[in-house]
Amino acid sequence: MFPGATTDREAASYVVVGAPLDATTTFQPGTRFGPDRIRRFAHTYDDYDNRTESDFSALGVCDAGDVQPWDDVEAYLDHLAAELRSVTYDGAVPLTLGGEHTVTYAGVEAVDPDVLVVCDAHLDLRDTYDGNPWNHACVTRRCLDDLGVDRAVIVGARTGSKAEWDRAAEADVEVVPPERAREWLDEIDADTFTTESVYCSIDIDGLDPGFAPGTGTMEPFGLDPREARDLVRAVAPHADGFDVVEVNDRDDGQAAALAGKLLRAFVRTHAAASADD
Repeated sequence: MFPGATTDREAASYVVVGAPLDATTTFQPGTRFGPDRIRRFAHTYDDYDNRTESDFSALGVCDAGDVQPWDDVEAYLDHLAAELRSVTYDGAVPLTLGGEHTVTYAGVEAVDPDVLVVCDAHLDLRDTYDGNPWNHACVTRRCLDDLGVDRAVIVGARTGSKAEWDRAAEADVEVVPPERAREWLDEIDADTFTTESVYCSIDIDGLDPGFAPGTGTMEPFGLDPREARDLVRAVAPHADGFDVVEVNDRDDGQAAALAGKLLRAFVRTHAAASADD
């Protein structure tokens, strides 16, 4: 169980769902261990947060456990989307623990947002990778082209194929490179997403691998942890769904510890904004 997620499902405002998919990782596998690892390394965190004056255990979080994958990725994503959609039907916010980034497709399908804000080292705008349209390198493209997301904002992106950069130049994609992330964050205010629903996805490889080495496809020169935290805090008040993905077991817990802290930051900020409304 994610620490502090002690609320019954029927009364929950937030529902954690593990999605340990590890089918298409292209360098270092191990995302199947991500959900449990994130839960494990979040155990040291204090329940109380001074910034929001909140106890995490009092914010209505439930951990519904994992949706176990099988070898048919497309069918698994359809099943996972149904599980996450049931969370939204209950009036709660789904919080997905990955698992490879492909699982974001299910979260987006369940929430049906206008905007996908994603922290990622990679553009993930390939139409196929090794002939597979359900590869983790295609997830943002699938959300735009197949699920009808109006636009994607990719924060921290610093690599991609020529075809991906061409796709990123289209009007429905905004790329915020790491060196411009702080400026972009400073520009966000209460009116930024006023008329749009948002889904927030954190691929842990969006951070520099010096901070989060436990991920499948490391890419240097990424975001620092404060930038990732501030991204989550900025987007959370406008978001109807959240995930943190691509954590594996190839480090001493740095990536998982960051992932757990970012999930907590999302819940605390979202709950505070909801209380203000």
